[in-house]
Amino acid sequence: MSDPKKPEDVLRDAWKNFSDRARAEAKELGLDKKLEEMGIHVGPQSQSVDRRTLEDIQKDLDALVGLDLVKDEIKTQVAFLQIQKQRAEAGLAEVPTSQHLVFFGNPGTGKTTIARLVAEMYGAIGLLSKGHLVEVDRAGLVGQYVGHTAMKTNRAVKKALGGVLFIDEAYGLNPPGLQQGNDFGREAIETLLKRMEDHRQDLVVIVAGYPKLMEDFLKSNPGLRSRFAREIEFPDYTYEELVDITRLMASEADYQLGAGADKVIQKIHMKAERNAQFGNARFARNVFEQSLNRQALRLAASGNTSMTKETLQTLEPADFDAAAEIVLSKKKR
Repeated sequence: MSDPKKPEDVLRDAWKNFSDRARAEAKELGLDKKLEEMGIHVGPQSQSVDRRTLEDIQKDLDALVGLDLVKDEIKTQVAFLQIQKQRAEAGLAEVPTSQHLVFFGNPGTGKTTIARLVAEMYGAIGLLSKGHLVEVDRAGLVGQYVGHTAMKTNRAVKKALGGVLFIDEAYGLNPPGLQQGNDFGREAIETLLKRMEDHRQDLVVIVAGYPKLMEDFLKSNPGLRSRFAREIEFPDYTYEELVDITRLMASEADYQLGAGADKVIQKIHMKAERNAQFGNARFARNVFEQSLNRQALRLAASGNTSMTKETLQTLEPADFDAAAEIVLSKKKR
């Protein structure tokens, strides 16, 4: 038998089930203010006019290059939550679940993109009232004096209510080597844990960052790891996947890769050092954007004022070679 709902949960659910007309009347009577005073988010129930269907969102997920295991994890989580919701509506016992997630991965592996899609998915299946993403880091949660941190963290949570609060490089809240009492990051964690419980019906928190540092972060507070439903690992992209990502970037910008460019791009990524700072898709974007500049210089130097559409669209191997020299030289500084 499931535990009885708390009074605030009953009120929150009742507010969610109000019709738009009933909501308007409740606001006129000041009931929304009363609920806000109790810490219950009473913003618009949904933005159903603009909200995409789950099928459309999953198409975007499937269209992402690579990340096959990540996609499977996300689909499994969404399917599980859908079934649990239906079981609750059918009067069956609820399995205690968490909607919060941990993303392990190096920079540029798609963590923010997936978090945004998760927010939309949770909104589409009715687990979140809005389905938006609010991205923060340490600076957005930790203050500089006593009392400032709780205020900043609560503000970030309030902004994220109805959606997902995505905390990148979450281990920054508990930097390694700091002695107890020397940092307000721990206060942010404690405040966040309380808000995750207070608003568990309409708030999802996703923490993300480097695998090793995230593991240390989750061990830093006894209550942290148990709050998260799944820990999902984002692998580095393969060289072939990075070529596919570059080709997709080009297509979206109305460019195309010239003959042999794909081989040059792969060699560029093989030259980049694969360490914890490897930028993955970010590095690929830097090279791609520099290649646009190199192409522009090459075409301008030709003196041709009546170029064909194909010429204007094509990125040649030489453009990527020149781009790589700039990007790789910057990484060595």
